[in-house]
Amino acid sequence: MNNKYTKQGTITAVIITAATLVSVMVLLSSTILQAATAIGSQSTGAGAGRAEAAPIATSGDKNVYVTWWTNKSGDFEVMFKASTDGGKTFGPKINLSNTPTVDSVNAEINAAGNNVYVTWWERANATSNEPVMRVSNDNGKSFGEKIMLSAK
Repeated sequence: MNNKYTKQGTITAVIITAATLVSVMVLLSSTILQAATAIGSQSTGAGAGRAEAAPIATSGDKNVYVTWWTNKSGDFEVMFKASTDGGKTFGPKINLSNTPTVDSVNAEINAAGNNVYVTWWERANATSNEPVMRVSNDNGKSFGEKIMLSAK
């Protein structure tokens, strides 16, 4: 009789342990999936460590401005597009950085009135990061020259 209860206790303990293990595995796999998704949404190369984004800014009733960085040309470039109809359509893409030998990343944008301000970082090598800005005074139709913000 004593042996019968010992076997049942052992079987019950094995079932509880197996159920606990399955629960832990489900939780762990869910955590791994969330981490993989977060890592997959991170940029690689020069923009590593930051989620890729296309920051937007608005001004007035219908002006929408978008900037982003892309590596389609073999190095990272900062792009820009403007809409004057609330985002239904956008004008031509403008390459704001246009730096073939420098990676341009982490673009940000802001707007006020007719002015559009786009900033980003330029990385010529692993130890040099320079903040850069270009300004438009005509709702993003054209931009002034690059301003090297760390220049003396």
